This record gives sequence, C-alpha cells and structure tokens, in this order.
Amino acid sequence: MTTANKITIVRILLIPFFVTEMIYYTRTGDDMHRLIGLICFAVAAISDGIDGYIARRYNQRSELGAFLDPMADKLLLVSGIVVLSFDNGSHLDRIPLWVTATIISRDLLLLFGAAVIHYTVGAVNVRPRFVGKLATVLQMIMVFWGLLKWDAIWFNRLCVATAIVAVVAWAFYVWDGMRQLSMSPKSFPSAKQ
Repeated sequence: MTTANKITIVRILLIPFFVTEMIYYTRTGDDMHRLIGLICFAVAAISDGIDGYIARRYNQRSELGAFLDPMADKLLLVSGIVVLSFDNGSHLDRIPLWVTATIISRDLLLLFGAAVIHYTVGAVNVRPRFVGKLATVLQMIMVFWGLLKWDAIWFNRLCVATAIVAVVAWAFYVWDGMRQLSMSPKSFPSAKQ
C-alpha cells in the first residue's frame, strides 16, 4: 500500500461526503452544505494530481494504483455530474440530461470495450490521448462551475463543449480498441478442420 494509493483511497472516501453535502444543500438551501461539498470535491480533485505526482516522483506505480486512480476519477466526476443533473430547484444550475447521458454512456461503452479487449486479447493497452485528458479536465471544470454557481449561459456552453469533446475522445479510444482487436491472432478467422 503506497502513499499514492492511500491518497487515492481517501479521494474515493470523500465522494460520499461530497454527494451527501450537496443533497443537504439542495434540500435546505443552507450555503454551508454547498461550501463543505465544494471543499470535498476540490480536495478530491487536487489529490488526483498529488497522488499522480507522488507515484511518478517516488516510483510508487503499482497495479492497484493503475486500477484505483482512474476508478476514483470516474467516480468523482460521475457523482458530480449526476448531482448537478438533478432538479435542484433554484439552488444550482442543472446539467442537461443529454449531456449526462452522453458522458455516462461513453464511460460505460469504454468499460465494455476494455472488457471485450481483455477477454479477447488478454491485455488492454490504453494509450492516453490529449483529447481524453481534455475531456476529463472539461468535466472537472463543468462540475466546479456548477458548484460555484457562476454564469448560467457560460455553464450551458461549457456543458455542450464538454459533451462534444467527450464524444471525440470516445471515438479515438474506439479506434485504438479496434486496432488492438484487429492485430490480435484471436481475432482472425479460425481455420476449418
């Protein structure tokens, strides 16, 4: 259990506190709950960079970390996006449901594709792409923007831009997955006997 993995686990444990505080905020309108939820989200988001830095700087990369870190990112982002997709009355701007459906279905399709590649090829070789990182950053900004209750018009534009970049990133990952599958001997037709 490396230091980087411990930070990742703390990040995962912050997610229920974030969600709970945001639910309390939308029910009561007490800004203290929004502030606590925002702090939980911010600490979790910042710790993502910290655990990555520690893992690289002190050579603490591990199989557990390679699994936990992206899972923690997805759990944090999806929980923030889902919370902001609810009808929060006048308390928070709402992420359009089609944006939420686009982002979540993209993640589910990528997970399904990774499972197919793992089952067929045996190892999933994910090449990080700039557009994928940009999609993650835009999702993070979108959630922060909504939690900070900044300008609603720009929030809606940010939601649309985030969905578009997420779909473009998905297309690149599908392309990579198809290439990986097509190069595998298990994908070739079997000879008749």
